[in-house]
Amino acid sequence: VVGVCLFYFTFLSLHTESVCGYKGMRTRRGFCYPNPKVNMCRENKIVKRRRDDFPGVGDHRKRSRLSPGVTGHHPDLFDSLPDDLVVSILCKLTSSAASPADFVNVLITCKRLNGLGCHSLVLSKASQKMLTVKAQNWSDSAQRFLKQCADAGNVEACYTLGMIRFYCLQNRGSGASLMAKAAISSHAPSLYSLAVIQFNGSGGSKNDKDLRAGVALCARAAFLGHIDALRELGHCLQDGYGVKQNIAEGRRFLVQANARELAAVLSMTPSALTAGGWLTWNPLPHHRHGAGSGCPLLSDFGCNVPAPEAHPANQFLTEWFASKGGVPGSGLRLCSHAGCGRPESRRHEFRRCSVCGTVNYCSRACQALDWKMRHKAECTPVERWIDEDGENDGNGNGEMGEEGQNMGES
Repeated sequence: VVGVCLFYFTFLSLHTESVCGYKGMRTRRGFCYPNPKVNMCRENKIVKRRRDDFPGVGDHRKRSRLSPGVTGHHPDLFDSLPDDLVVSILCKLTSSAASPADFVNVLITCKRLNGLGCHSLVLSKASQKMLTVKAQNWSDSAQRFLKQCADAGNVEACYTLGMIRFYCLQNRGSGASLMAKAAISSHAPSLYSLAVIQFNGSGGSKNDKDLRAGVALCARAAFLGHIDALRELGHCLQDGYGVKQNIAEGRRFLVQANARELAAVLSMTPSALTAGGWLTWNPLPHHRHGAGSGCPLLSDFGCNVPAPEAHPANQFLTEWFASKGGVPGSGLRLCSHAGCGRPESRRHEFRRCSVCGTVNYCSRACQALDWKMRHKAECTPVERWIDEDGENDGNGNGEMGEEGQNMGES
């Protein structure tokens, strides 16, 4: 039995050597242990052989970077979105953007958004705040962007670029045509701005004034709810300026302007209802406010509410001429209302306060706003004041003068 067992183990070890191709380590009883080094080399040969039998498997690591499907990553779904959907999203963004930076940050995200962001439909929906341009950042590229938005049909861009060209760049024809384009689309600020140009004859001579056209433009803007246009129209009717005098109708428009102004402020800040001093009025004895002067809603100047935020176009005008020392030109003056920024296009175009003669305004609306915010505490009556040319220009009636009537152009 022992001999048979030894023969069997001897035969088994020889058979293992012939099959595996190497001699292993033996124990006393004849067991064979595999050689680790030889085994590793043989395994490497087998693996290498398998790689040779399946070409392309060896460069699996390189291919995983190029084909996401190999590593299990999902492809980018943004590329599969249709352009119409992306444009719709961009339209929502531009219409609600709080600053130009919100839109610029999207454009620099990728090449596709940069291309679709310049779509005419996206630019036509740009909001007023997105088109805000600082005077210190004005450049040809900024003007091209506003022009591109204006060509896309954006009325805010038409008005902003029109104001800049008319008053700052002194390109009167192009600026007026851009504002007229916005006015055709029932843009109330454009209608009112064109009315101011007609009342003052801006860009031309004193004979270029068209009072009836100014009243018609004011009436259209007032119908759209523009507060300054309502106040201007009320004064025109009350004084018979460019229209047949109708004191009762004029007072109605003034009261409506004051009520709208108060409602606009209270809708933004409901807590202001508890603030004191808004519904009180203490007129100075040398100022006339007409009937019902004890109530601010019935006055020519309205309630003592905070001034509304100026339009970005008016902010640009203010910054533009402030950088030039506050002087638009030789012998020219700016409107004294801080939120206006309109300059004179010729000497003595704007009207002065006939009480003190130290301030001048492009419109009655600017006079009313500046009176409440600043001039009420500064205005001091004088018996006689002389302008730069030595010509007496006061009429002592306590209101801003207008030529040919109760109000005379300085």
